Amino acid sequence: MFKDKKPAMPSPSSAETIIAQGVKVEGDFSADGDVVIDGEVSGSVATEKFLRIGETAMIKADVKAHSAVIAGEVQGNILAGEMIELLATSCVKGDITTKRISIAEGAQVNGKITMDGSSTERKKNEE
Repeated sequence: MFKDKKPAMPSPSSAETIIAQGVKVEGDFSADGDVVIDGEVSGSVATEKFLRIGETAMIKADVKAHSAVIAGEVQGNILAGEMIELLATSCVKGDITTKRISIAEGAQVNGKITMDGSSTERKKNEE
């Protein structure tokens, strides 16, 4: 009649790592799940999933993610396999490589932007 119900545990694929405002991380940081950074990171940041860099974040690192939304400051190169969205409060001092990019009015970029493969794929689709 009564069944033992175990509390639902989040699946490993839904894991999210948060570096809160006021937290400082030095060194190479990597994660398998989504990452949210509102604090400071120096070194490198890598995730195979989604990365969100908040308005209060200060990143002095090269960044690698599947896709990213950036609202804070990044001093380093960014590589996103799929998409980068730069919000109006973002400031990037480094090169960006991605397939797709969205840049809001007010966002600052001081570096080179490379749209990896997008023009080649478009030409193939038009033929």
